Amino acid sequence: MGEFDLIDRFFKRPVTRNVLGIGDDCALLAPAPGMQLAVSSDMLVEGRHFLSTVDPEKLGHKALAVNLSDLAACGAKPLAFTLALSMQHADPQWLEPFSRGLLALADAHACELVGGDTTRGPLNICITVFGEVPQGQAILRSGAKAGDDIYVSGNVGDARVALEVFRGTLSLGEAAFHVARARMETPTPRVELGQSLRGIASAAIDVSDGLLGDLRHVLRASGVGATIETASCAGLMSAASRTALDAQRQLDYVLAGGDDYELVFTAPASRRDAVMRASRDTGTPVTRIGRIESGAGLQLLDAQGQPFDRGYTSFDHFA
Repeated sequence: MGEFDLIDRFFKRPVTRNVLGIGDDCALLAPAPGMQLAVSSDMLVEGRHFLSTVDPEKLGHKALAVNLSDLAACGAKPLAFTLALSMQHADPQWLEPFSRGLLALADAHACELVGGDTTRGPLNICITVFGEVPQGQAILRSGAKAGDDIYVSGNVGDARVALEVFRGTLSLGEAAFHVARARMETPTPRVELGQSLRGIASAAIDVSDGLLGDLRHVLRASGVGATIETASCAGLMSAASRTALDAQRQLDYVLAGGDDYELVFTAPASRRDAVMRASRDTGTPVTRIGRIESGAGLQLLDAQGQPFDRGYTSFDHFA
């Protein structure tokens, strides 16, 4: 199968936002009047971001989900994406489920595939996603203010649980492993929540490299500090995953596990009702875990309100 046959068979479909359709040298996109384009790219590399044994359909889902999560963090509505795909062989048995998982999530968010590239090489998936957000309403990392509450959406820590099972350092029952593995392989991008938080959240970021590590990016960009009440974090991991871990390991995975693709965001204390409304309207649970402080630094408090430090860091590809 040739390169262009591959594209025609697995990835070519009707488009409405790209006036040229797939096949020209560039896609032409025009945001609606009064909108700004939000653009993000993520790369997934075999052996670094995913196991060689992963279900291709789930991999297709995750490849787009991690990009949509970036749009969610800035409150943007998905529009379109491009796909750059490197693989050793044009294998229809792999491409069919991969494209099915990818395009099913794209359809769920009305996000059109408008172009990209294919080449022979190690398995590598790079997606660039485009969204739109009303002028001046994007949620940035730099808007957190002293006194703001800190929230986290959904569950965090489960993806790390699944990773440790794959590594052989943790045993988990079949049902619990199914839950954790789904969180690792098919994360849910919080696109609707992100849009609902426009005008409410003061800052946001998606949790990819660990909750505390990603929160530190917000603190640096905003020039503030934070206090985290770790007792409020106890329920962030799913009940199924908690069955296999002691309390300390649960907290470690919640605060520094990574690969969760939930949102951590801040909002003024006066907007708590609005945050809860956004949570209910989008069917996305959120948990308040701390507050923004005027001074620099990140302080953790135990269940008794006493400070402690376990030296949590975030994942870094080049550290």
